[in-house]
Amino acid sequence: MRRIRLTLEYDGTNYAGWQRQINAVSVQQRVEEALRRVTGEDGLTVTGASRTDAGVHALGQNAHFDTGCRIPADKICFALNTALPKDIRATGSYEVSSAFHARFSALGKEYRYLFYAHPHASALYANLCAHVIYPLDTFLMNLEAQAMLGTHDFAPFAASGSVVKDTVRTIDAISVTENPPFITLRVHGNGFLYNMVRILAGTLQAVGTHKLESGAIARALESKSRLDLGVTAPPQGLTLMRVDYPRELTGE
Repeated sequence: MRRIRLTLEYDGTNYAGWQRQINAVSVQQRVEEALRRVTGEDGLTVTGASRTDAGVHALGQNAHFDTGCRIPADKICFALNTALPKDIRATGSYEVSSAFHARFSALGKEYRYLFYAHPHASALYANLCAHVIYPLDTFLMNLEAQAMLGTHDFAPFAASGSVVKDTVRTIDAISVTENPPFITLRVHGNGFLYNMVRILAGTLQAVGTHKLESGAIARALESKSRLDLGVTAPPQGLTLMRVDYPRELTGE
């Protein structure tokens, strides 16, 4: 048996998130179905790095699976793409050691949240951006975002339903930039709580429209109260950009 690492890109609009579900179609399900057709292995399962939510996209999702098929590792992505729907693509495939685990070997992740700030919604970008009618103060948003830097207990950024007991995470890079009509939030850290980036995006939007007073993030980190933050931003603006691993484990 060989362990294969995949890099994946997908438009999450038509899926109930990454993780396989009983009553809805997921990205994991479609990838597993395609791999089973390609390899002929009925019991094949795939493990992903990030359990992206319904409607959330990925440019750099990572996953791994074990296989006895004889297809060369670097050719598996080509074979896989012949069996995948058009809104999911494998962008790389690599043979890795059994020590590699898509989720547990990850050192960090980068997410992007994209706003479309314009009086009228976009036809082309409707599924990739969150539409904001009013102008956003990006200087104020970027200033507010810096309170996320460092190691904190991010419990107020965890959505209800989260079962994670340890809510301490480290954010080492964050920025808000503007290229009208797009406003881009980028955040990199060693891990993220359920809906953490979407709650952050909603909070920054509220600060950027002056509906929430500056310093909201610092207050929430102190109070541990979700009520000090903004609403959860919609899923379509969120994209998993990349997952970082120790170089010796990637197979590249």
